[in-house]
Amino acid sequence: MAEATYIPRLKLHYDDVVRPSLIERFGYTNPFQVPRLDKVVLNMGVGGAVADSKKINVAVDDLAAIAGQRPVITKARASIANFKLREGMNIGTKVTLRRARMYEFVDRLLTVALPRVRDFRGLSPSSFDGGGNFSLGMREHIVFPEINYDNVEEELGLDVVICTTARNDEEARVLLDELNFPFRN
Repeated sequence: MAEATYIPRLKLHYDDVVRPSLIERFGYTNPFQVPRLDKVVLNMGVGGAVADSKKINVAVDDLAAIAGQRPVITKARASIANFKLREGMNIGTKVTLRRARMYEFVDRLLTVALPRVRDFRGLSPSSFDGGGNFSLGMREHIVFPEINYDNVEEELGLDVVICTTARNDEEARVLLDELNFPFRN
């Protein structure tokens, strides 16, 4: 008896709706030409970790709760005297999500987290990098339901980079539009 595999809701939407729409719009002949989400990278810079090394552990725990996967601690590459920063000091944390976890995170980002952002007016359509990748920054990580607001001592920023297999920004924009990303007009 085979074990049933779980397929995220956003992946099903991509396979059933988005993929055929992209094939029709751009006229792809090979199924591997169709753009898709490749990975999502979450990054938290913790500037206060220079003065208080415990802050990095809080950021690691919070990012692990948001991503559902253990993040890696990032270290300073160079010493900067003005910031009292030494090479090799812990200054942030990051995690890369792929496959099912990636689709689950993007679904939660679009349906739960972004609507909870104060004064949210849509995502900037100019945040593409020229190679089909989209970046967005959030001032507060507490918009995710996994974070208990009462236990948070300091609100941390969160950078989200959505990497696609699109060849250019136009294809990536259409892909993310079809996945219901709330872009500004």
